[in-house]
Amino acid sequence: MGQNDQHTVYVIVISCIATIGGFLFGFDSGVINGTVDGLQIAFDSDSVGTGFNVASMLLGCAVGAYFAGRLADRFGRRGVMRVAAACFILSAWGSGVASGSLEFVIYRVLGGLAVGAASVLAPAYISEVAPARYRGALATVQQIAIISGLFVAFLSNYLIAKWAGSSTAQFWFDFEAWRWMFWVEILPATVFLVALFFIPESPRYLVLSRRSAEAVDVLTKLGGAEEAQRKVNDIDESLARDHHNPRLQDLIDPQTNRIRRLVWVGLGLATFQQLVGINVVFYYGAVLWQSVGFTENDALLINVISGGLSIAAVVVALLLVDRIGRKPLLLVGSIGMAISLATLVVAFLNVSTGEDGMLKLAGAYGPIALVAANVYVVFFNGSWGPVMWVMLGEMFPNQIRGTGLAVSGLAQWGSNFGITITFPILLGSIGLAGAYGFYALAAALSILFVVRMVHETRGVELEDMKA
Repeated sequence: MGQNDQHTVYVIVISCIATIGGFLFGFDSGVINGTVDGLQIAFDSDSVGTGFNVASMLLGCAVGAYFAGRLADRFGRRGVMRVAAACFILSAWGSGVASGSLEFVIYRVLGGLAVGAASVLAPAYISEVAPARYRGALATVQQIAIISGLFVAFLSNYLIAKWAGSSTAQFWFDFEAWRWMFWVEILPATVFLVALFFIPESPRYLVLSRRSAEAVDVLTKLGGAEEAQRKVNDIDESLARDHHNPRLQDLIDPQTNRIRRLVWVGLGLATFQQLVGINVVFYYGAVLWQSVGFTENDALLINVISGGLSIAAVVVALLLVDRIGRKPLLLVGSIGMAISLATLVVAFLNVSTGEDGMLKLAGAYGPIALVAANVYVVFFNGSWGPVMWVMLGEMFPNQIRGTGLAVSGLAQWGSNFGITITFPILLGSIGLAGAYGFYALAAALSILFVVRMVHETRGVELEDMKA
């Protein structure tokens, strides 16, 4: 193996360790999907209370994403990810032992802090250690990890519910099955915590902290001694154009006294990724399919299938993101999502209520809805799912990366919370067709946003990014 190959392998290994945070992000987001019935019974909650129990994690996500970027500028990317890993472990254990809604919400918010931190720091860390020529592909691995986490959560939920008889039945050691669904996460979270002690700190953070000698050591392992010194000089030069201490004020253009256009692009990318309703599928997939006539086991199995398709779609994005660029993928994804969501609206307009009071999709509308939902998931995970995180991790210049990630992450998780907590309310008021009509409209508007606002970042070095 040549010297360059060794550097490449090293970059890939440490990037994959960082993406374990993405796996836990996906698992923590998806595990709630199979526990909704158990939570309703255990905590005797109504639809609004259940919606808050499901969405409570997202409050922590918003806070975690906002502060993680800024704390990472002060204490390092690796250090903050270690704290996040510990929070994942505590949250997984506590969510399973909770005896009431308040206790459950506290542990879920703690997990949310970890998810929010991992969601912004893993792509940022990868972008800061990977060469520009394959930075997009490595950052896309983050989305593969997220979807893999969702897939494993869906699969473990399905298997546990099947072995126990249902998610609310007693399982091992006389604990309900839904509690074990949360406890499964403790194992990968522990692996993440241990693995983080074997990766280096981000060289760009080291330069930012005036630890250039350490940065040279890290960059030598990443790309060789000659490349290391050149890269440190480039980073130092980019930081010399401004002050070294990141702050919120950096997001305002000093020449116009207005928020930089790039910040609005970040906020738009983060918000539209949630307004299209993807996490309704992730968090409420089992409830959705049961509400239109599928059994609990069938609904959980559909989630597993959707998870598998999602992984395949992200792999396609990984192969294309550094070849055709970020913007074309976003545009194709927006168009595909708008069409598939509109198809779902048509199907859900034909929902009827059976004699047992359950919703039914008569005739061909059931299969049409099922296919359209999975087509939608494929388009999302082949475009907006990974590409948004790729762009947020690389589009901001060194000086405002942490702060730009902070406000974008806050917007992303704030939108996620709003979409998630309102779905049960929309379901009970304007129905499935109305709710999905809103998501379809957001997907259509995202087409205009990509065309007008998004600029390509493929192949641009981080030190050459402009604010």
